Amino acid sequence: MQTVRAILLMILAMALLALSDMFIKLSSRALSPGHVMFFLSLGGSLCFVLIALWQRANLFSRDFFHPWVMARNGLEIIGGLGLVMSIGMIPLSLFAAIMQMAPLVVTLGAAVFLKEPVGLRRWLAILAGIVGMLLVIRPGAEGFEPAALFAVMGVCGLGLRDLITRRAPDHVPSISLATWGFAATIPTGFLLMLAMDPPGEVTRVTTAHMAGAVVVTALGYYAVTQAMRMAPAAVVSPFRYTRLIFTMSLGILVFGERPDGMTLLGAAIILTAGLYALYRERKLALEQERQSRHATR
Repeated sequence: MQTVRAILLMILAMALLALSDMFIKLSSRALSPGHVMFFLSLGGSLCFVLIALWQRANLFSRDFFHPWVMARNGLEIIGGLGLVMSIGMIPLSLFAAIMQMAPLVVTLGAAVFLKEPVGLRRWLAILAGIVGMLLVIRPGAEGFEPAALFAVMGVCGLGLRDLITRRAPDHVPSISLATWGFAATIPTGFLLMLAMDPPGEVTRVTTAHMAGAVVVTALGYYAVTQAMRMAPAAVVSPFRYTRLIFTMSLGILVFGERPDGMTLLGAAIILTAGLYALYRERKLALEQERQSRHATR
């Protein structure tokens, strides 16, 4: 039953984060990426602090200095910066396609940094995902968007952040991890805001867009953190791909985007490769579990 709740929570998180992408892009029409990141980080952190107070979680814990927690916060900065910079500069559908590399980044990171065994089939899936991403970005082609590299930066940061989340101490509440991670991006947003031009006229509509981004980002972020800790990543991670559906739909309906055939093909390859890699991870985990049970008899 807990696994089902984790899956539903992940789907809800993806819907909320798709709305966050939409609100950030709308806010970027009037605000610079630095201002968006600063206000998003500050507002989100305040939301998490209120939730932590309600849950009576200890935010002033030595666990903040745990190496895995500190590494997670650093990756949060990298991912958040890439995310905010790219959303304001490239079509939402393009951003959504690139972000679907996150589960493959988790698999790659597990092999490279955590030395977890990854078989040939999953390496081929990772390679296929990279090919799909290149079809989406098309470096060197006429329609190449250099700002798409910020999305690559974002997906690498956030994917590795999720990998590190699994290594964080079990006794640390999800709300503490979420609060520390969001708060870590405040200084980066502040410095970026100082380095960029001041915003134009900030209307009530822009304020409403920014407030919407803060609320749904905080809720979606917390839901992802909680879902990743409620069930095995191999079970929950496939449902991250629902974000592609939600975000592309919003790009088409709200911004009138029309993804071309190459983008859709690349997104389909990334989706297929990611789902296959996760399927293999799940299958191998079940086989190891059966072998472990047999050995203990």
